[in-house]
Amino acid sequence: MSRLLVVEDDETIGSVLESSLRAHGHQVGWQRTGRGALHVAAETDFDLVLLDLGLPDLDGVEVCRQLRASNPTAVLVILTARTDEMDVVVGLEAGADDYLTKPVRLAELLARVRAHLRRVAPVHTGAHPTLTVGDLVVDTGSRRATVAGREMPLRAKEFDLLARLAAAPESAISRETLMAQVWDENWFGPTKTLDVHVAALRRKLAGMAAVGAVPRITTLRGHGYRLEAPPGYVIT
Repeated sequence: MSRLLVVEDDETIGSVLESSLRAHGHQVGWQRTGRGALHVAAETDFDLVLLDLGLPDLDGVEVCRQLRASNPTAVLVILTARTDEMDVVVGLEAGADDYLTKPVRLAELLARVRAHLRRVAPVHTGAHPTLTVGDLVVDTGSRRATVAGREMPLRAKEFDLLARLAAAPESAISRETLMAQVWDENWFGPTKTLDVHVAALRRKLAGMAAVGAVPRITTLRGHGYRLEAPPGYVIT
């Protein structure tokens, strides 16, 4: 049974989410404030958190940041009525894995929750659970990525995305494929989530460049992305 935390101050929305998620077999906690959410998250490891940004006591982005610190392996999904793209980007950069814009259809939310919980397990990468590109080694069994033996700290979705790219280095992978295989096969709508996670991966790979030879992620405009091996390195 998955442990979920709903952080929502609206009584109607929170009640519907709690009862619907329980009806689908999840163990659900519901907090109406940011401080309440941070308190329970410090004592309990959750598999997934649904976080409203418009909380009455604390800024939702700061709550997201602290939830990520206390529950590093949890999937964080932002629920927001804010439609400005920058608000969404800030939330994703604070640690969220995904976002849904209010008003959201309950069926879509439940489908997204199911998709994220399925992806808590390691990404399927064929017959080669350990992938090497330059000095980067991605072990899909242990869900660890290292560069010349030093571990690169990654959030769950960052690891899944890197594993998918490393499973087909030097290959062009479309945005649609990445969204379907890393997030949700039924995904529709904006893909800003992907862009933010790619940007985060680029920063982390660049930060490991002093340790060893790391690949780079190239943007293929109008199509998607490609993971390119460092010059002179053999892909295995």
